[in-house]
Amino acid sequence: MRTKNLSRILILIFAAAITVSTQTPRHPLRLDDLARFRNVNDPQLSPDGQWIAYSVSTIDAKEDKSSTHIWLASYDGKNDRQITFSNDSESSPRWSPDGKYLAFTSSRSSGKPGVRGSQVWLLDRSGGEAYQLTELKGRLAGYEWSPDSKRLALLIGDPDPDAPDPNATPTPGTPPKPPKPIVIDRYHYKQDVQGYLLSGRHTYIYLYDIATKKLDRLTRSKWDESSVSWSPDGTRIAFMSNHADDPDRDPAAQLYVADAQPGATEKLLTTADNRANRARPEWSADGKWIVFTEGDEKKYGAYNMEHLMFVASDGSSAPTRVKAAEDLDRGVSGLRFASDGKTVIATVTDDRSVYPVSIARNTVTRLLNPPVIVSNLSMNGGHTVLLSGNDLKPTDIYAMEGKSLRQITHQNDALMNELQLGETEDINFKSKDGTEVHGLLTYPVGYVKGTRVPFLLRIHGGPNGQDQHSFSIERQVFAANGYAVLAVNYRGSSGRGQKYSRSIFADWGHYEVDDLEAGVDHVIAMGVADPDRMGVGGWSYGGILTDYMIATDPRFRGATSGAGTAFTVAFYGTDQYIIQYDYEIGPPWNPKAWETYVKISYPFLHADRIKTPTLFLGGERDFNVPVQGGQQMYQA
Repeated sequence: MRTKNLSRILILIFAAAITVSTQTPRHPLRLDDLARFRNVNDPQLSPDGQWIAYSVSTIDAKEDKSSTHIWLASYDGKNDRQITFSNDSESSPRWSPDGKYLAFTSSRSSGKPGVRGSQVWLLDRSGGEAYQLTELKGRLAGYEWSPDSKRLALLIGDPDPDAPDPNATPTPGTPPKPPKPIVIDRYHYKQDVQGYLLSGRHTYIYLYDIATKKLDRLTRSKWDESSVSWSPDGTRIAFMSNHADDPDRDPAAQLYVADAQPGATEKLLTTADNRANRARPEWSADGKWIVFTEGDEKKYGAYNMEHLMFVASDGSSAPTRVKAAEDLDRGVSGLRFASDGKTVIATVTDDRSVYPVSIARNTVTRLLNPPVIVSNLSMNGGHTVLLSGNDLKPTDIYAMEGKSLRQITHQNDALMNELQLGETEDINFKSKDGTEVHGLLTYPVGYVKGTRVPFLLRIHGGPNGQDQHSFSIERQVFAANGYAVLAVNYRGSSGRGQKYSRSIFADWGHYEVDDLEAGVDHVIAMGVADPDRMGVGGWSYGGILTDYMIATDPRFRGATSGAGTAFTVAFYGTDQYIIQYDYEIGPPWNPKAWETYVKISYPFLHADRIKTPTLFLGGERDFNVPVQGGQQMYQA
């Protein structure tokens, strides 16, 4: 008996040794690992709640190319596979309400003259290859199935009449046509990614009959339309539009409803006092109510916080805010009606977390406890799935079951099992004037408590955003190379309420710098940061604040300032923020506004104070924060 037991023990020891020897040693994140991350997005539950269609984006480093394809996972997590494989990307999977088809968009070429850009494709769930459904000449901006699965509502941008036909074969020896002049006659005339915004080009809602392939405009209006939402019975469509004489000067949307028939006349449901955003409105199950979100007054656009609104779908009463949601003093988004048809499910951006809540007329119930980050809720068949991740795990799809999350997809598990990561913890501290400020501190891989290490202050952009408990490749790259990384949610950030966010209104580079300085001092006092080996950097507003920091504090040994500004007034009319300049600060010919422009430009106007070696970065075609800001700082 002892011999048998001894043999079993030896076998177990031998098996364990083999297992250990075959495990890949974990290593800190390397640059070569970056292209291996897989970006999971857009989960869509099937009508019966048993399948999830979603997209996965990957990078081919050798080809210097990214691609996106559709995947299909079972709700129980036992089956997960890629279902599209073309050389062109596919995205935006959407189930037909009868569950027979899965639609998606792709720019696969049909070769037909004039047909360009993304088109809607259908995959029959009973079998067969996907086939192209639409042949649009304009730009497809979005789509949604009708409840009876017989029609699509398409958002289509007018085609560029001067754009070359991608399917045309040029005549040999014929020189290309010279480009036409760009004519600018709009107040807001440029936008990052979109480029120059030209008059006469619009995006409208079209009704597409799947059986006949007939395409008709929903309304006859001359204004841009967006955010399509069918009523549950399929007879009406809610959407957002701005019918102002000059929508550029007041970009807030209004909510409209139209009968789901070609040439319908839209009915306005909101009032002139409402400032709806462009997020998709949501219908109650009985079709009597619509919920949507609205923002704050125009001058506070850079610090906007979304508010939950209810309105009767027949227009019998004015929209009203929900007191229980207002009492949160936090922004809400991602609205969905629960299965009871009365309760609204939303996500709330709170201190370093984003969590789902249920909202009734008088109560708000938190559905998951922080710290947690969720987004893209999809609800069907009695189930709810969403995107989530944390400080140590990239985003994947999870099922929300009760007050817990169950992981369904595992797109990055293999990579994460190879990596050794830095730990991240909350830190709270007092700023110069006693204001409590919150942030995140990521320790270097293998950190030994009590030792001082090289330190980086990395500043988020916005400013209306926050650093939160989601996986940060940037922080982990620095942690892998021995740095402690501090991320501060300075005043102006979201997640701490309206007063906190608006406190930097027309006073840039003041309270934010106080808060960032206090954070640096706090980490030094913790015994973590080596005060002789500190760096700072950020992008966009993070780059702007980097310039403020190096003009204020000589302790930093190096800095990176990406897409920052210099002499702020020089950007008036050259970037996409004309409304913010005019309504937060004022036009530069106003004497008081000029004083503000000078005050907030102190890194450039006092560049002689800067002693920190700094790398200035920018995009040559960046219409958001043009590269001239970095060029001015570099030259100064």
